[in-house]
Amino acid sequence: MAGIGRIQQFAPATRAALARTLSGGRRPRTSEPRTSEPRTGEGRPTLARNRLGVPSVVFFGVAGAAPLTVILGAVSTIYAVVGSTAVPVVYFAAAAILSVFTVGFVAMSRHIVSTGAFYTYITHGLGRLPGMGAAFVALVAYSLMQIGLFGLFGVIAEGILAELGVATSWFVCALVAWVAVAVLGLLKVDLSGKVLAVLLTLEFAIVVVYDLVMVANPADGLNVSTLNPAGLLTGEAAAMLVLAIAGFVGFETTVVLSEEARDPKRTIARATHWAVLLPGIFIGLSAWAMSVGAGVDSIVATAKREETDLVFSLVSPHVPELFISLGYLFFLTSVFAALLAFHAAIARYQFALGREGVLPKPWGRIHPRTGAPTAGSLTQSAVALVVLVVYAAAGIDPLVHLFAWLTTAGGFGVLILMWGASGAVIVFFRRRPGLESRWRARIAPRIAFGLLTLVLLATAIGLGDLLQLDDGSVMAWFFQTLFLVVAGLGVAWALHLRRNRPEVYAAIGHRGRPRRPAPRGPRTPAPRVAARKATAAAAPHRGTYRRKAGRPRSGRG
Repeated sequence: MAGIGRIQQFAPATRAALARTLSGGRRPRTSEPRTSEPRTGEGRPTLARNRLGVPSVVFFGVAGAAPLTVILGAVSTIYAVVGSTAVPVVYFAAAAILSVFTVGFVAMSRHIVSTGAFYTYITHGLGRLPGMGAAFVALVAYSLMQIGLFGLFGVIAEGILAELGVATSWFVCALVAWVAVAVLGLLKVDLSGKVLAVLLTLEFAIVVVYDLVMVANPADGLNVSTLNPAGLLTGEAAAMLVLAIAGFVGFETTVVLSEEARDPKRTIARATHWAVLLPGIFIGLSAWAMSVGAGVDSIVATAKREETDLVFSLVSPHVPELFISLGYLFFLTSVFAALLAFHAAIARYQFALGREGVLPKPWGRIHPRTGAPTAGSLTQSAVALVVLVVYAAAGIDPLVHLFAWLTTAGGFGVLILMWGASGAVIVFFRRRPGLESRWRARIAPRIAFGLLTLVLLATAIGLGDLLQLDDGSVMAWFFQTLFLVVAGLGVAWALHLRRNRPEVYAAIGHRGRPRRPAPRGPRTPAPRVAARKATAAAAPHRGTYRRKAGRPRSGRG
């Protein structure tokens, strides 16, 4: 090991290679203190790696979709408001559309691994200016989704406590959820994954029980007419399809966790497909079971009468009261699971922007022990608290104006991101032929882009109706205008960075964990071969070295 002292006269790269050779392949010890902060190979902070497997990532995606909340709330509402019996087949169609979208979406995830998800993909496909616009839209959309869910949680919890004889307000209940989400958001992500696993397992269990009870007690036999694809050709199908796709929002948060997943190339792809299929199957079958339990001819009238209590009214004559109480409890935990999943997504979007210098540096740091994006998590918690306090102080209806308005508007923003990402996938693979199969790189993304374009246009035009606003109301186009302005601000900020901070502009969307194919051309020598060449070059009989320049003189020594 005394020979290591001779290394000081060589260039840094040569010294490192020679040191490994003389040390038997081991890296020499340095006096630098080890840091507990995970970092990328280039010294940049990164989220804690290898924390989540396929099941944990699936739970995050499914929790965002909140299937029990959709079944008890959205499905019953569509039956009552739209007045069509084609709800089950519409949900299956929505799952099929999103499954086609995920083909190209997860194909891109195999080549770009970043917690920036949508905005990173749009940047790589369409450029930095649209990418930054998408980043701003993502921050607003997911924040609206998460904050709106606090209103629903508070109302449900207030009702449950009232049944138990405890009088409280929705705001107090929402604060309890806020504290729990804020704390879990600062802890290890795998802990949140375990919490979601328990909650969603119970949620799916109660859904299966309710479906079996409704199917086992049909009003007029096992009628499957609500599954007829002809229902998609009716005039109400477009409106129902928009509402159904909005119910799936959250499945795409699987990609946000790619940097923390084990083997993200495979884990994210599998988890994203499952995060679409599981809610699609459960919600579609539950919608059909509801039509069986109430009767196809009576389901619309029953839904209008019972509203969100539709499922409970259908199963209560056939199960003990305990199962009804558990249903309300799991309804509450379903909303909490969605709160936790969206909080994780928002915090990681902010971390990605902070790491790239778009947001201030503290947003690009993580907790040294838990690996959680501390600044992003605390920021979202603070914003949510401010909004909740304002709504409570102003006495605004938490169910309509907090939950319904904000989550619907947030879902519209996520739909914009999905549309932009599907276009980015097309451009990305067109510029890189041969990376994926023709189906994944060309056919499926084009089909998804066409379908999502139609859905997005229908949603933008009918958003006022979805929010149940009066004709001519100023608010009918408020959220469409909001997202347009937010995207414009993102583009303007990118232009500012391009002019004043070009190094930050160059890093937009490009500081994740890229997975690029090895470049074609001359092969790079293996480390051991490079070390042998460095040792041979350092031999005294090969020439003398200039200490100042660090390279041998020409000629023979």
